[in-house]
Amino acid sequence: MEAQVAMGPCRTRATSGGSAMGGVLALATAAGVVPTRHTPPVRAAARARGAAKPRLRLTRRGRVVVFAFFLLLAAAAVTVAASASRAADRSGPATTTVVERGDTLWSIADRHHLSGDRLAVIEEIRRLNSLDDYTVYAGQELRLPG
Repeated sequence: MEAQVAMGPCRTRATSGGSAMGGVLALATAAGVVPTRHTPPVRAAARARGAAKPRLRLTRRGRVVVFAFFLLLAAAAVTVAASASRAADRSGPATTTVVERGDTLWSIADRHHLSGDRLAVIEEIRRLNSLDDYTVYAGQELRLPG
C-alpha cells in the first residue's frame, strides 16, 4: 500500500511496508531540511580552524606561458606609451609671427600658407597661444602650427 505525499512542488512516495525512517528522510530531504551530502568530521573541523587552501602549482610550461603573457603585456604598454609621447612631441623649431595692424587669425593663416582646413588651423593657433577668443592685437607674437 503506497500513499502519495505532496509538499510544495516536490512529490515523494512513502511506503507503509518499508522503513519508516527512509520515508521521513525522503520527506525531509525534499523539504530541504536534511543535507543531501555528508561532510566527514575531519574536513569540517579543518574548515572550522580556517586551514589554508593548497597553493596553486604550475608546471614549467605553465610558468613559461605566464611569463610570456606578462612580457607581452609589458611590451604593449611600452608601445602605447611611446607612440602617445611621440604624437605630442613636435620636432623642429616653432614658427612664429608678429601680428600687424588689421590682421585676423584668418589672414595670418592665409599669409603663412598653413595647410589644412582653415577653421582647424585657426583653432590650433588659438590652442598653441592659449587664446580665449579670436581677438589678436598689433605687435602680439603668435606661435604657428608646423
